[in-house]
Amino acid sequence: MIEKATFAAGCFWGVEEAFSKIKGIIETVVGYTGGHLENPTYEDVCTNTTGHAEAVQVKYDTDKVSYEELLRVFWDIHDPTQVNRQGVDIGTQYRSAIFYHNNCQKELAEKSKKELDDSGRFKKPIATEIIEVKTFYKAEKYHQKYFQKKKF
Repeated sequence: MIEKATFAAGCFWGVEEAFSKIKGIIETVVGYTGGHLENPTYEDVCTNTTGHAEAVQVKYDTDKVSYEELLRVFWDIHDPTQVNRQGVDIGTQYRSAIFYHNNCQKELAEKSKKELDDSGRFKKPIATEIIEVKTFYKAEKYHQKYFQKKKF
């Protein structure tokens, strides 16, 4: 079965690159979600006033990769204890968030967050938001597959 998952973990370029390498991922799209402005542009989101996060939406084949596996990748590719930042990128658009598409994803995300928090892996509490995905706005074409185009 084909499903969607949406994650925010800082700048969407690196997040997209990490997910695109997973067997079972059919498609990755970078964009904006979680805010209040309709049809935001990159410039809008960078003002830190729209409420959107830079996010990656993936389509994946559940016969080849599980949502739990996607969650493990998500936790491993960023610091989920950071609030509204990742590395040098600062602002609400760089927050850590899991945008769930159904109740099953919500439950699995909450369970994995609690397990990670309880594990002691991080000294600070996990700051990742777990919220329902509403509208996902695809980012501008030049942001799509950015690392693949730039050959990093």
